[in-house]
Amino acid sequence: MTMAPRVTLSFDNGPEPEVTPGVLDVLRARGLRATFFVLGHKLAAHRAMAERAHAEGHWIGNHSWSHSGPLGERPGEDAEAEILRTQDLIGDLAHPDRLFRPQGGGGALGPHLLSGAALDLLVRGRFTCVLWNAVPGDFRDPEGWVERALDLCRGPAPVALVLHDLPNGAMRHLDRFLGRLADRGAHFEQDFPPACLPLRSGVATGPIADYVTLAAGASA
Repeated sequence: MTMAPRVTLSFDNGPEPEVTPGVLDVLRARGLRATFFVLGHKLAAHRAMAERAHAEGHWIGNHSWSHSGPLGERPGEDAEAEILRTQDLIGDLAHPDRLFRPQGGGGALGPHLLSGAALDLLVRGRFTCVLWNAVPGDFRDPEGWVERALDLCRGPAPVALVLHDLPNGAMRHLDRFLGRLADRGAHFEQDFPPACLPLRSGVATGPIADYVTLAAGASA
């Protein structure tokens, strides 16, 4: 017997004035709660959208300030500017676990996600590192992502699905996608699968070292 999929929804790279309100409308109509991993420079311009999301029960996470490349591929001094600056701006909208999602550079997992300096900062700041196991590519294929997403959400393992509230037209299909998942009996959860949380409140709970590029001469 096929188990109903268990799906955690998240939206990266917003908030966007042309898209995020519509995403929130769809989620509200369906009674679903998600997590929005915001970019600091967009939050600075469009904070009211994150405030609405928070007020409607969605979690607000940190997805760096600029999204200008995975932190493991950038100098260590970028970590504070990218992570702490954004967290300070999130302020009282933050989830108690201080959720941070690194940039994957297209959804890949690996040591490029974090630098040693970024990991040190996440540990000291008692952040929770939130990864993923389903990236259907709505950011590059705004018309064709739904079928891939449905395939990725077949289970039986819990799914941490990454979508993007970007102004490329992809989220026009969000309600249709959620409806098809609901028709399959999907169970929507707001908590992330434990396997996608290698660091919780600054404490390693999984193979966090697998996602870190250390500087030359540094030791794990």
